Amino acid sequence: MNLSFIIETFWLALKGVPVTLAIMGVALALSFLPALLLALGRIHRVKGVTGFAVVYLAVIRATPPILLILFFYSLLPSMLNRLFTSWHLEIDVFKLNPIWYAFVIFSLLATGSLSEVFRSALLTVSGGQLEAGRALGMRDSTTYRRIIFPQALKSALPNLCNLAVNLVKGTSLVFVMTVQDITAIAKIQAAYGYHYVESYLVIFVIYLLLCGGIQLVFHLLEQRLTAQERKVAVDVDRSRYSETFSATTRLEES
Repeated sequence: MNLSFIIETFWLALKGVPVTLAIMGVALALSFLPALLLALGRIHRVKGVTGFAVVYLAVIRATPPILLILFFYSLLPSMLNRLFTSWHLEIDVFKLNPIWYAFVIFSLLATGSLSEVFRSALLTVSGGQLEAGRALGMRDSTTYRRIIFPQALKSALPNLCNLAVNLVKGTSLVFVMTVQDITAIAKIQAAYGYHYVESYLVIFVIYLLLCGGIQLVFHLLEQRLTAQERKVAVDVDRSRYSETFSATTRLEES
């Protein structure tokens, strides 16, 4: 084991962490709204949405990520180039930064998984909540925003954490597209002196720390939500006790 090489490669590979986190963050951001719409469409059985969601999930789950990468990075640019050439358009698709392909690929992957996360979390909330909101004259969108989504968030956190971790681990494949992420930097360093064992050890340690950090963030968020729920419950109990005590006092005085 070359310890000096491990230390040097570790600090160099850390430069790829922002790229990895950017791909994960953009994928979650771009997939949020489509995933939510698919989840709500399936829950309320919107015509056309349910069928599309089932087919989309089946295709995405059955397609290996590396196949999507090869399609978008290798095949799609060639097809677009031929199309633009036939239309006499001077657009060089090969100059596009490959990280944009990564954003699209992982957004497609995240949409399928995230829609199932949302759907399972929303189903944990009683359907009577929506009816109660309507009885109070609230719009469905307002009921979801103020009542249903906050309750579903806590249920969704464990699955959201798993999704985020899986996306981070999945980004290790983007080195195929020459994106300078953690894996790509470490492999390039290994090629100089054939220190592949050391480089793989560095990759393992960095992903271990990165995924551990993500899990810690979600754990702290879950604890915070639990603490808020307990505080609300205590406030409600105090309010009920105060009302009961006031009512009793009035009865005694009368």
